Amino acid sequence: MKKLLALLFTFQCSLFTAMADEGMWTLYNLPPAVYEQMKQYGFELPIEQLYQSDNAVKNAVINFGGYCSGVVVSPDGLVFTNHHCGFESIRSHSTVEHDYMLNGFIANSYEEELPNKDLFVSFMVEQKDVTDQLNELGLNQQPLNQIDVFVDSIQNAWQKEIHEKDSTLRVEILPFYEGNKYYMTTYRDFNDVRLVFAVPKSMGKFGGETDNWMWPRQTCDYSVFRIYADPKTNGPAEYSKDNVPYHPASWAKVSMEGYKPGDFAMILGYPGSTSRYLSSYGIQERRDAINKTMVQARGVKQEIMLRHMRADEAVRIKYDSKYAHSSNYWKNSMGMNKCIDSIGLIRQKQEFEAKLRQWQDSTDYLKGLLDFNRLDTLYQERYAAIRALYYWSETWGRECDQMTVRAKQVHSGIPVLGPEDKPKKQYIEFKDNSDEWDEATDRELLAALMKNYRDQVEERYQPDFFSVIDKDFKGDFRAYVDYLYNKSKLMKNDKRIYINKKNYEKDPGVQYGISLIEIIGVIRADIGKISEQIEEQEKWLCAAKLRMEEDMPNYSDANFTMRMTYGQIGEYTLGGRPSGYYTTARSLWEKMQKADQNFEYFAEPVMHELLSAKDYGKYTDSLTGTLQLCFLSNNDITGGNSGSPIFNKKGELLGLAFDGNWDSLSSDIFFDRQLARTINVDVRFMLYMMDKWGHADRLLNELGVK
Repeated sequence: MKKLLALLFTFQCSLFTAMADEGMWTLYNLPPAVYEQMKQYGFELPIEQLYQSDNAVKNAVINFGGYCSGVVVSPDGLVFTNHHCGFESIRSHSTVEHDYMLNGFIANSYEEELPNKDLFVSFMVEQKDVTDQLNELGLNQQPLNQIDVFVDSIQNAWQKEIHEKDSTLRVEILPFYEGNKYYMTTYRDFNDVRLVFAVPKSMGKFGGETDNWMWPRQTCDYSVFRIYADPKTNGPAEYSKDNVPYHPASWAKVSMEGYKPGDFAMILGYPGSTSRYLSSYGIQERRDAINKTMVQARGVKQEIMLRHMRADEAVRIKYDSKYAHSSNYWKNSMGMNKCIDSIGLIRQKQEFEAKLRQWQDSTDYLKGLLDFNRLDTLYQERYAAIRALYYWSETWGRECDQMTVRAKQVHSGIPVLGPEDKPKKQYIEFKDNSDEWDEATDRELLAALMKNYRDQVEERYQPDFFSVIDKDFKGDFRAYVDYLYNKSKLMKNDKRIYINKKNYEKDPGVQYGISLIEIIGVIRADIGKISEQIEEQEKWLCAAKLRMEEDMPNYSDANFTMRMTYGQIGEYTLGGRPSGYYTTARSLWEKMQKADQNFEYFAEPVMHELLSAKDYGKYTDSLTGTLQLCFLSNNDITGGNSGSPIFNKKGELLGLAFDGNWDSLSSDIFFDRQLARTINVDVRFMLYMMDKWGHADRLLNELGVK
């Protein structure tokens, strides 16, 4: 179930007419054959400098915020990540008067660097296989529904042991190879991370949804943060004005040398989730029950958001991040389904499964456990409930309205205040957070999404307040929403709502929340046991593939642990047309001239000036004689890899991965060796903007760029 519900969103990419090298490899047990192939491509570092040594490349790579990747690039803890990874932090500091999203941000001193609530970065310290240890403790004797609980209990015990030795360390035990293996990863977390530099939105999100997942691309998708540490220990510390910049033992050096087709390229980062071992039945469910649902529901949501955002700058600031998050995966789902159908992926999987069946029949491996017919039946039985689950999530789960946020919180964990020994005095209270949402936008969103859910989902999975809408409001969803916002005490800021008084459960917002919790309970109950059986069958399917291909190196699906992918710089060919492997300042300037036709190509006058310059100085590429903006590599990445550093053969920083091309969006579930490409922002473009737009000399000096 965890596998299913994870967001499987891909940032895949483009390279040259050599085929891409598939693989998201763990570093501590990197197969020798993989390292040998890396050397053939030109990699110059010894293998121990990837993972083991004090100055290993992995030591500079971070998990950024639990959703992206990043890289430490200076002796004072400076961090590069994508602009869209830093988007929410930039938004949270923005106001109409000081709109850092729209206008960018530059800290001219340490004192001006902005702290960010709840933002953290994690360094991977160590990783190892603990499958045998878990089995010795009884893992392989656990029923399906107790495995996660068992593993969590072991993780807690081992966390306690390691914490007694070093209080700055955290451990995490996760399944690999569909649960056939378990690895433990040790991390060190830093919780004081401050915003240092951000380009204007016109550059950091240039092209918007028009260019998202497309090539050619000219987006300057980066932002800069700094890690702060305890002044006495140089270790993790909660935010304090007395903290000082973190001094890492090693960091990534930026490269001004550039690249050419065929050059070695390596990406380290935290890919979120892939499903390369998924059965043909699972892929069909993904296409029809999940992706189609996300596309349809988010289309409704985004039209309303965008209309309100374009009408009011204050609304835009509040919803920019929500809109960007929603639209990114909306377009990803469309592209993935297009690729699934265009390459006949379900048919290809079915053909492979037929071969696997024959091998199983000839070897009797997992006979009585792996049952393809049973797997098919289970997916069919789950289809309606999974579809309802994703409609519920898109309507009331993600980027949802404030009424729903508060109604769900009341029933699932908001702190209860007041004396415990006097239940009638206990209350809940919501603070004014109107700087985060807009009431007119919220009301329209909720009404439209409710109606859409009603139209799309079968009756068994519809909440009972729909009957209230029919009876009391004559089917008018907007009238019901207005009633909730006007009458519910949940929408009264700083007002105590006593939870044990008779009128508490009569509150329309409380009733609305109860109905939502009840119907998601029905959906999850219908999914529950079927999903456990599906996961077990998918586990055996993976095990059979690994055994049949035991002479080949196989990597595990991504699960937001550090992975390495290697490849080369270069273009790809589609329909007989070469893509080109980089974009230029001129191509960006030309798109800017089309802003009257497409608002997502707008850029400030200073950007027109900077990108039409005749001389780009030290940022000019020696081979092409121009400023290169973005470039292609054939590395194997996915969602979570955003902000991942891309290194050259010396382990120096060429730029950051940030997106993939439209023609390979099925790569979460099938890696197309000819079309899979990564779109990277060139570090020289990043530095050019830092220099010529930001005049951030102190940062350039810190990076060693004279």
